[in-house]
Amino acid sequence: MNEDFLAAMTAIEKEKGVKKEILFDAIEAALVSAYKRNFNAAANVRVLLNRESGEIKVLTRLVVVAEVFHAQLEISLSDAREIDLNYQLGDMVEKEVTPKNFGRIAAQTAKQVVIQRIREAEREMVFDEYIDREEDIITGIVQRIEQKNIIVDLGKAEAVLSATEQMPSDEYKQGERIKAYINEVRKTTKGPQIFISRTHPGLLKRLFELEVPEIFDGTVEIKAVAREAGYRSKLAVYSKNRNVDPVGACVGPKGARVQAIVDELRGEKVDIVKWDENPEIFVANALSPAKVVLVLLQSAQKVANVIVPDYQLSLAIGKEGQNARLAAKLTNWKIDIASESQVADRAALLFEASERLPRREQKLEELEISGVSSQGVALGRTILAKGVSDDETP
Repeated sequence: MNEDFLAAMTAIEKEKGVKKEILFDAIEAALVSAYKRNFNAAANVRVLLNRESGEIKVLTRLVVVAEVFHAQLEISLSDAREIDLNYQLGDMVEKEVTPKNFGRIAAQTAKQVVIQRIREAEREMVFDEYIDREEDIITGIVQRIEQKNIIVDLGKAEAVLSATEQMPSDEYKQGERIKAYINEVRKTTKGPQIFISRTHPGLLKRLFELEVPEIFDGTVEIKAVAREAGYRSKLAVYSKNRNVDPVGACVGPKGARVQAIVDELRGEKVDIVKWDENPEIFVANALSPAKVVLVLLQSAQKVANVIVPDYQLSLAIGKEGQNARLAAKLTNWKIDIASESQVADRAALLFEASERLPRREQKLEELEISGVSSQGVALGRTILAKGVSDDETP
């Protein structure tokens, strides 16, 4: 070892971020193993690497005894006192046993250790970089396809986009640039493993943060996201600033902002609705583009009974129930949708039944058991033009 070696250690520390002391300690440990392997030495050996000169010494540790039985482990008191007169029985003596040709072995060993440590340090730095980016969006290049899994080149590392995390509308070509959501980063012996997703609701949220400055700076807040990847999504937004329209900000001039996101998601439809702290209003907004007449909440059961015009019923439910299903995910309320005529017919039957009951309390109990609130009954009365006064409403 010489000054060139020490200079190389300094350069590695600057370029790779691996501290010299870590490299020196690793080299010393590796040289101990190399010495034992090549010279059949005992276990009580240590290697000392001088940090200033690069000089290497191999030292064996011997116990001072009256009579020597194991020359590799023990030293007589007389021999010990030739080194230092202060040694006593039972003391430990360190004696240099550096072989003449140990420099070549040391150089080869040091090279292997440094390369290994650099690889480990690089893996650690990559892991530290990407673990901080979990739940964030990332851009990569499709590198290859392995058993339906897409391997994406992120620059410093590779990420895996599994078949279950791909959108039905996605078609991948080698060299294509895609955006994805970092689901998980795992540390393994072969380096960090990064798993990404194109179906996670977080991807939609991050795309809006990138595309809409008002979301990025906090003027507009994303309150909830519901997504059926590749088909349709709903986004609930809110702004404390009354002068800012959160929905308009997300849509952008002539729909440019939301269209850019739709293009990235390969045509996935995105409904942007206004969030409201009043759950009745929020549920009504969530069913957009359908128009809602009335929302009746059963808080205990977390159920929202929604009444819509007859011609809006199919729109409110959506194709295969998709609109209602996404609205339920977005609001966290179970949504039961009925048209005005359905409510009116049901209410009419209940009125006839309730009029035969002798007491007001029994009427109310019967109506509550049936699942229709007094507000629903009142709506039905109005629709049927029954003309019932307020004091007669159950």
